[in-house]
Amino acid sequence: MAALVRAVLAAERITTQAALAAACFALAVAAGAGAWQVFTRFVLAQPSPWSEALVRQALVWMVLLGIAGAIRHGALVAIDVARQAARGRLRLALEIITLAATVLLFGVLFWFGWSMAERVRFQTIAGLDVSIAWGYAAIPVGAVFAILAALAAVLDPHAPDASSQV
Repeated sequence: MAALVRAVLAAERITTQAALAAACFALAVAAGAGAWQVFTRFVLAQPSPWSEALVRQALVWMVLLGIAGAIRHGALVAIDVARQAARGRLRLALEIITLAATVLLFGVLFWFGWSMAERVRFQTIAGLDVSIAWGYAAIPVGAVFAILAALAAVLDPHAPDASSQV
């Protein structure tokens, strides 16, 4: 059992770091495309037709990929008071209920995100001329990373929290 836990934690560490790196890249893309939009609109007086759509898609991907890191490091709003006050079996029960609720939420997001991405795959994003399914794909992809991070947060509760990352 300990080997399985170590394997899950190792996989989560790699996937969450990859998701956070991709989220940082998406933020950089959004900032660059936003700066380009401002430059073309106000300096060249010819707004770029693609930059606003790219900013929007990059921000969606950034948030949905970054959620895994937030979950793993305890940076989301949580029931901290109850968790800190609870001990023993009550704390374990609280952790299991929290994990179940998180997995349920992200499972629903995965299901409907996948369904939506499939449904709109023949539509294109105005200005980018790519399938809008690429935008909706952020939902199931982010959900998978979030579920793995939530599982790892329960398996390894001693991981550094967000306050120690400053």
